[in-house]
Amino acid sequence: MARKRWDELSPRVRRAIVVGATVDGLLKTAALVDLARRPAAEVRGSKRVWGVALVVVNSAGMLPVAYFLRGRVTPR
Repeated sequence: MARKRWDELSPRVRRAIVVGATVDGLLKTAALVDLARRPAAEVRGSKRVWGVALVVVNSAGMLPVAYFLRGRVTPR
């Protein structure tokens, strides 16, 4: 499949890309803010590793979701 330039994409596809990128960015930002504010005792694994992974890995929103579901420990 040949790659298309941005101006060759339909408005619907462009909108979907922008919405997807926005959602991914918001999820990453929320996960990083939560990680920064949360004590290390309430994080499964290393805060540094989670932080680097959240910034570097292109996950299409899956890594922030994994952090929220599995990376946090609920305080007792």
